[in-house]
Amino acid sequence: MEPHQAGIGRVTAAIIAIAAMLPYLTLKIVWLSGNPIGITDPAMMNDPTMTALNGATFGMAAVGAVLALAFTMPWGMRLPAWLVLLPIWVGTGLLSLIVLSVPVSLIIEGAQVFPDGGPIEQWVYLTVYAGFIGQGVGLTAAFALYARDRWPHLFAKDLYGTAFRPFHTMIAWGVAVFAVPIGATYLYWAFGGTAGLARELVEATNISGSIQMGVKGVLAWAAAAGFALMVRGRAREAMVAAWLGGGTLFAWGFYSTVITVLKPPLTAGVTFSTAVPDLLEVLSMLTGLAVALAGAFLLVERSGSRSVVERSGGWGVVQPAQDPLEGEQREHDRQPADRSHH
Repeated sequence: MEPHQAGIGRVTAAIIAIAAMLPYLTLKIVWLSGNPIGITDPAMMNDPTMTALNGATFGMAAVGAVLALAFTMPWGMRLPAWLVLLPIWVGTGLLSLIVLSVPVSLIIEGAQVFPDGGPIEQWVYLTVYAGFIGQGVGLTAAFALYARDRWPHLFAKDLYGTAFRPFHTMIAWGVAVFAVPIGATYLYWAFGGTAGLARELVEATNISGSIQMGVKGVLAWAAAAGFALMVRGRAREAMVAAWLGGGTLFAWGFYSTVITVLKPPLTAGVTFSTAVPDLLEVLSMLTGLAVALAGAFLLVERSGSRSVVERSGGWGVVQPAQDPLEGEQREHDRQPADRSHH
């Protein structure tokens, strides 16, 4: 198999992700074309805010489909790193909360977890969230296999060189200072705590809402713990936790902040105060952003280094990315300048 040729696992995961997106994309196209299928209040879809949100979410799903395709193609290996990492980080952050919470809610409450008799018919929720789950699982698996093949050095035992470890340690402490209380607050609310919540919001929170808050709390702690373990040299065990936890903090914090500002028709009639939850979402967004910036710095740092090598019981960065034609042994390690053509 060619170095950049996708294996059967990566191709299968990408196919699952794309297939899961098709119903959602189709539904968005139908709504944007003016057909209110699945909507009990057609006038709601004429609101400019809803049109903008439908257009934006269609675009996000389309980007996900293109990424899934890129994960299986040779040209996907040549895409700029930021063009891959930024959308997939936000996407997996949004989808991980759904993948982890919705199945549990369905097991406990059944289809009643989705509202019936509201402005959107129940079958729409079932179709959309089933697609989100398949999309989340497929995209995450395809990306993990893609990243392993494109950036194998990031799966090394120790990602951090000694020169930059103090900087990342400082960032890890900063992330923990915010992520730990954010996670604790969500878990407190998930288990029935009411401090900081308006009475109307407490009454409106159902089992599904409590499960989502609980998962948010766990993922916030995962971001803090994962990043701290990576700094301590346990990258393989912690990378997934830091990635999903940080992505969830940022993506859902950003999404919730946008919804709070735009106030689309689906939130019409929600008049109770949500000051504390809104502030928590903003802090979540900023904490997730800190994780992303530290991860981006790490990627740039590692991209400027040669592959890692084992030495003295650990792994360290030892040479620039481009191999020198002549090393310390001079006459014994010459390599032909045109070696890449053989």
